Amino acid sequence: MVNRSIVQDAINAGEGILRLAPCWVPRSFMIPGRRLRLHPDDLYAFGANRGGINERWFSSTTKASNGPLTTEDEGLSYVVTNAGEKFLLKDAVDEAGDLLLGSDVMAREKGWNILCKFFDNMGPIPHHMHQDDEFAARVGFKGKPEAYYFPPQYNQIKNNFPYTFMGLEPGTTKDDVRKCLENWNKGDNGILGFARAYLLEPGTGWQIDPGILHAPGSLVTYEPQVNSDVFAMFQSEVDGRLVDWSLLVKDVPADKQHDLDYLIAMLDWDANVNPEFGKSNKCFPTPVKPFAETEKLGYREVWVTYGTAFYSAKELTVLPGQKVTITDAEAYGCIVVQGHGSLGKQPVSAPTMIRFGQLTEDEYFITKAAANQGVVVENKSISDPLVILKHFGPGNPDAAPLKKKK
Repeated sequence: MVNRSIVQDAINAGEGILRLAPCWVPRSFMIPGRRLRLHPDDLYAFGANRGGINERWFSSTTKASNGPLTTEDEGLSYVVTNAGEKFLLKDAVDEAGDLLLGSDVMAREKGWNILCKFFDNMGPIPHHMHQDDEFAARVGFKGKPEAYYFPPQYNQIKNNFPYTFMGLEPGTTKDDVRKCLENWNKGDNGILGFARAYLLEPGTGWQIDPGILHAPGSLVTYEPQVNSDVFAMFQSEVDGRLVDWSLLVKDVPADKQHDLDYLIAMLDWDANVNPEFGKSNKCFPTPVKPFAETEKLGYREVWVTYGTAFYSAKELTVLPGQKVTITDAEAYGCIVVQGHGSLGKQPVSAPTMIRFGQLTEDEYFITKAAANQGVVVENKSISDPLVILKHFGPGNPDAAPLKKKK
């Protein structure tokens, strides 16, 4: 267990920038997309019975919910000090969250209430939804909105199905969904026959609120979301693989697990059958400041996730050979997706290949004090941009003006 003085020492040594170890998460019913830069020999590092690794979680204080074989620290990020010691970011937030997030955020949020990840699958995954606060609270969780952004640096190959089914076709009825659930054990229950598929485009994103059905396709996805691993699968077969009923009801009270009315009630019906679903939910990069202003200073920065108070995210591009100072209103986690250089005193580089258990120089956590003071970011390449994705927790005031913009 870490104590406050250890956290303070790590913050001081890194001048408010903490190095994080890669956090890998397997999923038993999915096939890895092989683009997370994890060595191919390590894709099943948790064991074949656990499934392949198709997610990397960033600055995570959220335990993965992967059934009875879930390991003790699965899904939890470790801080690695300059002296080579490590401790859980979750423990650091619990013990000294004011030093990391600020006393105001700790008073309001009681912790780092965001989970961010890369998702990488070979093909599509089942049409599923995440419960809202009301339904999630009945099984001891928080509701889960989530956002998508498709970083071009990880999507040179689109894999088998670069489309995502989202929502339900306007005119679909609750009886239609009921029949799909009744047909669960007949193979494909046909729910995709009531859904629309959207082409996934690198450099764009989506906002998916709780209660909306979605079947993510095969692009690598950067996903800021509320820190809850709650979900319900509504599709009984995908890619020729059967989905067990238990994955529909894993976050449903025991006495409601065969109550079809209850299961259908978890869906936000109006949001699912919205005839302008794409217009309402698709997100395009929005400049933080005009490029004509920032390129003179050596960088570009865009919002890639916005429109909700729960989380936000930016993409920072520092031009070749440039050094800039970037300020932000709140603490954030970040992942380097292209190039090399430095964040303050810390070296950064986007790895080509990572061995399971190996440290990298691509993931960091920046404290609120450091973000407010300004982080010096230097691109040490004379040819390549340095590109960093930055994810913020709830209540980032810088993102407030974009709350209703999509």
